Amino acid sequence: MKSTLGFILLAGTVMIMAAIFGYQSLFPREEIPYDDDQEGLKEQIVFKFSHVVAENTPKGLAAQKFAELVSEKSNGHIKIEVFPNGSLYSDIEEINALKDGQVHFIAPSTSKLGMLSPQWGVLDLPFAFPTREAALEGLNGDIGRQLLQSLQSDGIKGLAHWPNGFKQITSNKGPIQNPEDMEGQSFRIMQSNVIEAQFNRLNADALQDSFNSTFQLLEEGKVDGEENTISNIYSKKFYNLQKHLTISNHGYLGYAVMMSEKVWDEQTEETKEILLESMQETSAWNNRRAFAMNEEQLMTIKQNSSIQIHELTDEQKQEWKTALDPVYEEFSQEIGSKLVEEIKELRAKYE
Repeated sequence: MKSTLGFILLAGTVMIMAAIFGYQSLFPREEIPYDDDQEGLKEQIVFKFSHVVAENTPKGLAAQKFAELVSEKSNGHIKIEVFPNGSLYSDIEEINALKDGQVHFIAPSTSKLGMLSPQWGVLDLPFAFPTREAALEGLNGDIGRQLLQSLQSDGIKGLAHWPNGFKQITSNKGPIQNPEDMEGQSFRIMQSNVIEAQFNRLNADALQDSFNSTFQLLEEGKVDGEENTISNIYSKKFYNLQKHLTISNHGYLGYAVMMSEKVWDEQTEETKEILLESMQETSAWNNRRAFAMNEEQLMTIKQNSSIQIHELTDEQKQEWKTALDPVYEEFSQEIGSKLVEEIKELRAKYE
């Protein structure tokens, strides 16, 4: 009897609930507002841009500028996610990450690209660009175009050159003013045989290591110094770990912006046009700002740091050139004699 009564109650409850939910369709329901942002997210194209320097550097700011322009020109349809400070990959890892499709844009220092083509070593030759104007003429002219085109054999599309500035030398062992002052000291350098050859000629020990390892190497005393642009010395606070800074302008440091040819080919013509337009505008913007930023940050270091700063005289600079110029001949065949001659002609034009 009890089981029969329970069954009747359960059946009744089910019928009542069905009736209630059924009747709801007879009443007007509040319309859910249309969210066009959600629709945009479904259609949005997202690219990852990985780099290894701080956000307040020429490359860091240029990457952010590029992202802003792409978003603006595509009405938010294309998004560039920027990952600075080596948060995704180190400068040693990022080229393989690009090839594997883990990231879509990178801007490695041109010194790293010797692993793809020895031609890139031309930009590491000592005193290759005497002035800012020389650097921009070379990068935006035939030399720069040849280098970007050389990436195609590795399935990479070269998009632009982004200069940072000229390299200086920091050390904890006495002022460095003459070439012989380098003897016996150890320095962290980028992954470049052309750069290593210069340090060898000065009887210094060169350690090729990643950019993000530099602070720790200096802090732990594993190297005596390093070479870098002022913007990198400033943003990574290397000046807090070093006693001496020499304004030598002995080499150029810049970046090549690139993406996978495969990823590029998968894009629509409209997307390609937006990316190229944004890249051209960003590059022009960076060309105006990069060298000036290094000068401004040098003034900040002078005002707020105890590091001793030494500027080479014209006579001292000539001593450095005499000591390092044999590197041109040493790497002429490996880099390509035509490219080496072009850079020598450009250098002579601006000296």
